[in-house]
Amino acid sequence: MVSAGTVGNTEGNRVQVVIAEDSVLLREGLTRLLTDRGHDVVAGVGDGDALIKVITEFADRDELPDVVVADVRMPPTHTDEGVRAAVRLRKEHPGLGVLVLSQYVEERYATELLAGSSRGVGYLLKDRVAEVREFVDAVVRVARGGTALDPEVVAQLLGRSRKQDVLAGLTPREREVLGLMAEGRTNSAIARQLVVSDGAVEKHVSNIFLKLGLSPSDGDHRRVLAVLTYLNS
Repeated sequence: MVSAGTVGNTEGNRVQVVIAEDSVLLREGLTRLLTDRGHDVVAGVGDGDALIKVITEFADRDELPDVVVADVRMPPTHTDEGVRAAVRLRKEHPGLGVLVLSQYVEERYATELLAGSSRGVGYLLKDRVAEVREFVDAVVRVARGGTALDPEVVAQLLGRSRKQDVLAGLTPREREVLGLMAEGRTNSAIARQLVVSDGAVEKHVSNIFLKLGLSPSDGDHRRVLAVLTYLNS
C-alpha cells in the first residue's frame, strides 16, 4: 500500500484494488477476475458512502490502495452515487487511481472526473468491455497512473470539445491520434489501428505535444495532459 497523495507502487503487474458495486454477484465476480490474475482486492463495498469511508480509513493509516473500481449507480437512489463518490475521491486523494464502470456516459461527471487530475483515471462502459484481459489491463493501467477511456465516452466528450479553439491547430490525423490516445492506447497500438508505422505515430504525438504547449519538462505526464486538454477544452 502507499501513502495518500502518491501513486501506488506495484510489484510487476500486481495492484491493490477496492471494488464499489452494489450487486453482490458482480462484486464477487470482479473480485474473482482480479484475484485469479494475481491482484489484491483489499475491500469491497456496496454504496458510495461506504466507499468514501473505507478509502478514508486506508488514508488515515497511510495505506491507500492503488485503484478504486466503482459503479456509477449505487444505493440509495441508484443514479449517480458511485461517480459522485469517485469525483470526491479524486479531489481528496489525487494519487488514487479511479476506474468508473457504467451502462451509459454521464457527461457532467465524466468531465469533472477527468478534470480532477492528470493521473490514473478511467471510464468504461460495461456492455462494451469485450474481454476479461482488456478490463484487467485497464485496471492495471489506471493503477499505474494511466488512462482507460471507452471510445464512446471519448466520442461524446469530444463532440463538445471540437467547438473550442484550443485544438484548432491540430490536423485531422492528429485529432484521430489524440482520440486513440484518450482510449489509453499505446503508440504501437495506434499504429496498428491506423495502419501506419510507429515512427509516423511518434511524429504525430510530438506535434500534438508541441501544438498544445506541453514541453518536455512535463515528463511522462504529457500524454495524459494532452488527453485531458482535449477532453476538457
